Amino acid sequence: MAHTDQPRVRFECINPILRVENMQASVRFYVDELGFENASWGTNDFTSVARDGTGIYLCRGSQGLGGAWVWIGVDDVEKLHQDYQARGLKVRLPPTNYPWAREMQIEDPDGNVLRLGSEPK
Repeated sequence: MAHTDQPRVRFECINPILRVENMQASVRFYVDELGFENASWGTNDFTSVARDGTGIYLCRGSQGLGGAWVWIGVDDVEKLHQDYQARGLKVRLPPTNYPWAREMQIEDPDGNVLRLGSEPK
């Protein structure tokens, strides 16, 4: 990249867009099971679910092929795992230690995988 005297444009956020097939089932999963909030402007074709200032867009039937993987950093994956177990949520991979994080995996109704992790132990 060439050096310029122009200030760099600051990126404000990065939000993945996940393809879903049934918006009601997906919103129910993210809101009722995972504790996200649905955007007030959301439609049956496109919405945003958010938690603690971070968000994921959900798009029905387009913008991708489904089966995406998303990394979500959390402050305590063990506590989150306990919460999700208490809700009866199916955990794809329980908290597992890796060099980069202690991570668990959840799969949404459309096969998108959420990798939730905190500091490794």
